[in-house]
Order: sequence, then structure tokens, then C-alpha cells
Amino acid sequence: MFWLLALIAYLLGSLSFAILLSRLAGMPDPRDAGSGNAGATNMLRLAGKRLAILTLFGDLAKGLLPVLFARLCGLPLQAQAWIGLCAVLGHMFPVYFRFRGGKGVATAAGMLLGLYPPALLLAVAIWLLAFYLRRTSSLAALLAIPLTLPLLAWQAPQALVPMTVLTALIVWRHRANLRDLFAGRERHF
Repeated sequence: MFWLLALIAYLLGSLSFAILLSRLAGMPDPRDAGSGNAGATNMLRLAGKRLAILTLFGDLAKGLLPVLFARLCGLPLQAQAWIGLCAVLGHMFPVYFRFRGGKGVATAAGMLLGLYPPALLLAVAIWLLAFYLRRTSSLAALLAIPLTLPLLAWQAPQALVPMTVLTALIVWRHRANLRDLFAGRERHF
């Protein structure tokens, strides 16, 4: 059951709402315009608030639904977290779009919502504060996900290993943003 759910989560995660919505709206592929990321922030830059919000909710849902389904199937929290991670991997490396996807932040947020909602609340609060202070989405994301790990370690320790892997993947996917942040070239809103 675990492996079937992990595969389904990956395939669901591979549905890129940014790419699909861009195609439906006659907009350029978000991977080829703006920041080059297939995510809600780039959709905001390229297509406006409506499509950015739809992208955000779609990406959240594809992180949340596999975790909830795994819970309904009676899988333990650690297995739920690994299944959620498979959805994030699908978002980052979508099989339907030549493995060129987004950075996984919104899908990871959906995963957190399913695993332990207070961790998502903490991540959102950190993201909002960092974004308010610096007006930089990538910096906010790079702070929000890792800073939730202590809360998870304390309240849901069985999810700590998959969440640590998730954090490493998100930081790795933001490596160009990190270079730009350190060089003072990162995009601001």
C-alpha cells in the first residue's frame, strides 16, 4: 500500500498548475519567463493574482491530499510524511513536463498542513514576517521551512527525517536564489 500511495503522490505532484494554467490562459510557460520557476510567485509576476492564487491552491492541494489519503489508509505519521515528500518530488521533477518543475514550497506547505497544522501556521508566520521585512519570496521560503523543524522534532518526531530531507531539497532547489541573495541580485517585490 505504501509504495502505491507514494507513486500516486508523485504522479499527482507532477501536475504543474503553473504550467497548466499558463497554457489554458495563453500565457508563456513559466519555466521560460520571469524567474523560470513553475510556482505561484512567478505566476504572480507573469499572469497576475488570479492565476497565482489558483496555482498556490493547486500546489497546496497536491501536497495535502496524499498525506490525508495515507492517514485514511491507516499509515503511520512517518509513512504519511514520506508519501507527502513524494508529492513534493513530483512538483520539483514532474514526469509530465520533462522533470522541470518548481521549487516545492507550496506543495511542502500542503504536506505540512496534512501532517501537523501548527507547523504550517508557524511556517506561514515566518514566511509572512520575512517577506514583510525583506520583500523577497525566496528568502521567506528558505527561512520558513527549516525553522519549522524544531517544532516538528518536538511534537511529531516521527516526521523529522522526511521533513529534514524535504528541507534539504528545498534549499538545494533554491541554490541559485541563495547565490543571488548573497550577491545582492535577488528579485524583490
